[in-house]
Amino acid sequence: MFFAKNKKLGAVVIAALLATSSVWLAGCGNKQQAQKMGTQVKVMQVIQQDTPLYQEYAGQIAGKDEVKVQSKVSGNVVEKFVEGGQFVEAGQPLYRIDSRQYESAVLAAQATLAQTQATLNNAETDLARNQQLYASNAISEQAVTTQQSTVQSYQALADANAAQLRKAQQDLADTVIYAPMSGQLGVDDVAVGAFTAAGNTTLVTIGSSDPVYAQFSLSETEYLRMMNMQNGSVGGPAHVTITLADGSVYPAEGQIVAADRALKDKTGTLTVKALFPNPDNLLLPGMFARVRLSGEIVPDALLVPQRAVQQLLGKSFVMVVGEDGKSAARTVELGEKVGSYYIIKSGIEPGDNVIVEGLTNLKEGMDLVITQVTPEDMGFSMEEDNTKFNDSEISSAEPSKQ
Repeated sequence: MFFAKNKKLGAVVIAALLATSSVWLAGCGNKQQAQKMGTQVKVMQVIQQDTPLYQEYAGQIAGKDEVKVQSKVSGNVVEKFVEGGQFVEAGQPLYRIDSRQYESAVLAAQATLAQTQATLNNAETDLARNQQLYASNAISEQAVTTQQSTVQSYQALADANAAQLRKAQQDLADTVIYAPMSGQLGVDDVAVGAFTAAGNTTLVTIGSSDPVYAQFSLSETEYLRMMNMQNGSVGGPAHVTITLADGSVYPAEGQIVAADRALKDKTGTLTVKALFPNPDNLLLPGMFARVRLSGEIVPDALLVPQRAVQQLLGKSFVMVVGEDGKSAARTVELGEKVGSYYIIKSGIEPGDNVIVEGLTNLKEGMDLVITQVTPEDMGFSMEEDNTKFNDSEISSAEPSKQ
């Protein structure tokens, strides 16, 4: 019985070994067959079309006009006519400063001026009398001359006191602070009871909200290209659009209106401003935005997906399907990036099929198993991914501190 059991067990083991060997041999056969057939790749035909070029820059929205409202006189804020964030019109009252000391100053200046004018009137009366006496030879010419000097002195004092009165009246009028321009108030407004120092304390900031600037920086080469577009040397005039932080494209187009007078010494870049309408107040100062300049067009450009381009020893090349159906390497000269593509200046021809997937370990002269794909199949686009900003874009958009 013992030998019978061992005989049955041996039969089971042998059957299992035979089954395992069959699977292994079948696997090796499939692998060898796949290698014999060729490497699985996806290919896409080179695109040839007129291609608009564009450049994108990290930018920041800035108010066209912004003013820090400060009081011309010192004192405590006793009344506030507005709230932070409110829209105001030019000339609208914003704050009132405690006016009691300035009212007193006006009364004192008025009294001083009245006293000086009375003294001046008396001196003028004495001068008129002396001139009559001198005409009748009753007094000397010196007496008349002395009295004339006295009148001039009192006149100068009266003029000075009149100026002091005007200043006191202006200070009193300045206790009410008015909006210097139409716009929206900031929320950094001071509260009633706060002390404001003349010309030092900012009561509130006010800025215009329509239109606004999109401010960004260009390199020297990019600036020259922009100027060539502006004067029509390449393509049409530069079109300026912005993409917001959520990836949405702002519906209105902007216009280049200002550029700094010189490149920055540290960065070698030039600050440029584009003006955008903002009737719905969607754009707020401080927002980050991608600024796009477009207008230049490359006619009949040859486009190859970026993922198809490989770099080796400073050279760029792509793998294509050769005439014999095998892989072939082509050295290419790269042009500008356009979305998911490179413009190829030389190295390929229209109608070439470029390998876009399966490049790992692919060498020249290998047999290929080809799957033809389209840009839609691979998710390629002429547009950049504008879904969000990265930290480097935000930091480059922030104004430099010098």
